Amino acid sequence: MKALEGVKILDFTHVQSGPTCTQLLAWFGADVIKVERPGVGDATRKQLVDVKGADSLYFTMLNHNKRSIEINSKDPAGKEVLTKLIETCDVMVENFAPGALDRMGFSWENIQKINPRIILASVKGFGPGKYEDCKVYENVAQCAGGSASTTGFLDGPPLVTGAQIGDSGTGLHLALGIVTALYHREKSGRGQKVLAPMQDGVLNLCRVKLRDQQRLAAGPLTEYSQYGEGIEFGEATPRAGNDSGGGQPGRILKCKGWQHDPNAYTYFITQAAVWDKVCDVIGEPEWKNKEEYSTPAKRLPHLNAIFARIEDWTMTKTKFEVMDICNPLDIPVGPILSMKEIMEDEGLQATGTIVKVDHPERGAYYTVGCPIKLSDSPVEVTRSPLLGEHTAEILSEVLGYTGDDLTRLADSGAFGNVRKEAAE
Repeated sequence: MKALEGVKILDFTHVQSGPTCTQLLAWFGADVIKVERPGVGDATRKQLVDVKGADSLYFTMLNHNKRSIEINSKDPAGKEVLTKLIETCDVMVENFAPGALDRMGFSWENIQKINPRIILASVKGFGPGKYEDCKVYENVAQCAGGSASTTGFLDGPPLVTGAQIGDSGTGLHLALGIVTALYHREKSGRGQKVLAPMQDGVLNLCRVKLRDQQRLAAGPLTEYSQYGEGIEFGEATPRAGNDSGGGQPGRILKCKGWQHDPNAYTYFITQAAVWDKVCDVIGEPEWKNKEEYSTPAKRLPHLNAIFARIEDWTMTKTKFEVMDICNPLDIPVGPILSMKEIMEDEGLQATGTIVKVDHPERGAYYTVGCPIKLSDSPVEVTRSPLLGEHTAEILSEVLGYTGDDLTRLADSGAFGNVRKEAAE
């Protein structure tokens, strides 16, 4: 039995943040019913298209294990079906612009009247306050949540990260909120609203930078490179390049082949407990007895010289050779893996972290599998639905429409090109 088997999710989401959340719930066994506009569908179906006539990877990789129903929510027949879906489902998830649900006639108050047990889960750009009505995208969330101001090098502009911490990160937060609300409902008998603002989600992932903001009151952040370079600290947490976010100094260093391979690098941490081993590995055993290197605190002003010498050594090895040498000695290192290397990694494919999926329109493609593994609830990744593929199936099997009523709905035009015979 899947962990969320029997839970019905009304998926009113689009693009990335919401679909990330509902896909995770679908992987764990929830029946996710994705509502899409007739003839159009989720905007990402036709964004960044790489195979003509097929749904884009942008869409397919965010909508596995779901069913699709086309509904015109402005049509009376569409509103009738949406109302019945709200009556039937356990959770409704949406990431519309602020106020959109209210304008459709499905305010939280109305939703509660239809189904007091339903959970309404929402992604918004900002929480309640002066910016709550603003529309937010991935990079805006990274900037507003503190990530961009603390990413990049000190002598350059703020930078956004390639990790989608605003969209997908918030979707993961929302999924936890939904499961928590479902657990609470078992005791209370009532649903509740779950809100995951993107700004809040990014800030949660940047908590160590908020930690450093407060540490500035006690003096310079000694583990930051600029301390050893004699650069004065300002009033806000600075950009720290590739410095480690913890108390153990670390940096990205060049490896053999870096001149022609943009990913021939390794992350190398000079953990205090293995300092003597680091000295031996790089051929500087005398550093173990060098007074100015004798303690972590004394080494901090000399990090540039230390890492320059370590890099002299790493440039004689491939990033994987560095790993093979250092890991048995408990020296923390890690190769900078490209997306090509990750996609082709047999180990990640064996664990289901990278999954190959067949699709009737675009053929086989690779996708990210479920990042969370449960021992008693294995995840099978199935392809994303075609637009409206399950409309007739949902109308009949989930909502119980048959005969003349099903014909009436099919003829209304509110449900795309639903085929009456599919339900018959």
